[in-house]
Amino acid sequence: MSDYSLRQYQADVDVWIKGMGGYFSPLSQLAQLVEEVGELARYVNRTHGDQSFKKGEVANIPDEMADILFTLTCLANSLKVDLTEQLMKNIEKKTKRDTQRHAANTKLKSAAKP
Repeated sequence: MSDYSLRQYQADVDVWIKGMGGYFSPLSQLAQLVEEVGELARYVNRTHGDQSFKKGEVANIPDEMADILFTLTCLANSLKVDLTEQLMKNIEKKTKRDTQRHAANTKLKSAAKP
């Protein structure tokens, strides 16, 4: 599983979704993505922020992250977006744009934890 690529994941999700009846509309998928991000935010806030857990509530942050990736992949598939290609373009854009900006950011240096 360590060599499982994003491109293969995207293809596997496509097969699975089509086997389950097909994709929801992009707007419904976006709403679902926002819901999943909200679940992650709730658990991060309860684990690392100021909120406390409700009785019986258990955080599973890695599972919430996987739910987000799955939902985002569904949206990308339905919109015919190759995530691998777009991520490569995105890191190139950020590298060109932000190399000096982040290196000179004193806030990042002071926030670094050992």
